[in-house]
Amino acid sequence: MDLSNLGPSPPTDAGLIPLFRKIEDLFQTTKLSGESWYILTIACLAASPDPESAAQLYLHLCGQPEYSTSQARKALVRRLREALVKAVSLVGVCKPIEAVLAISRVEREEDRDYDSHTRHGWQCDEANHERGMAWFRKVYTRNAGDSMGLFDAHRDFAWISAEITYGLYLSDRQVLGDVDTEMVVLPAIMMQNLPNETHWHIRGTRRIGVSKEDTEVVCRCVHLVADHFAVKLNKVPTVEQVEPDV
Repeated sequence: MDLSNLGPSPPTDAGLIPLFRKIEDLFQTTKLSGESWYILTIACLAASPDPESAAQLYLHLCGQPEYSTSQARKALVRRLREALVKAVSLVGVCKPIEAVLAISRVEREEDRDYDSHTRHGWQCDEANHERGMAWFRKVYTRNAGDSMGLFDAHRDFAWISAEITYGLYLSDRQVLGDVDTEMVVLPAIMMQNLPNETHWHIRGTRRIGVSKEDTEVVCRCVHLVADHFAVKLNKVPTVEQVEPDV
């Protein structure tokens, strides 16, 4: 693969490694998967002012014993890539592209995954609609109808939500399951200081079974990444504020 047209690798951010370690340590205090911390982290990086820092996360992970083999690194990059694919529906396409290209610059040739393609053959059909809405209803539960009803006067957004955001992106379960999907959605939204959607996905994270305490750790980690990049999160609610709506 010729990566010469990608330009030089971005400068290394010395503060990121301590940040990654802090997030991993915080996740170890939760009942969440030991791999979920880096899904949250790459979602935050994709929404941050420096999505190219995804390469540092990838290299940091590759230095850990569990990713010492090429097969393990291929499985790792499939998870990171799927998080970035899902992030496209949340932050737009450009930043996730910058992130995945930054990872491409530092991947070893023997680790490159030329075979998997999760959306190959995807169709915007009734099966896609049902799959997307099933996941939407699981996250929104009793609020599903009211939430879609917000777009009654803007039906293009209802269609995008059902068929694309949830149908094409978020309901796909080939690589990331329910909780890891929310570890993409909530952090990527929250990093953009978006109050309504952050409320909905703190609530949704609780509704799919993540405890209040673990959700608070998730939000704390997002704040840590935001602080690192000097991103203000002054509009987003706390878990405590959302809890009565769960």
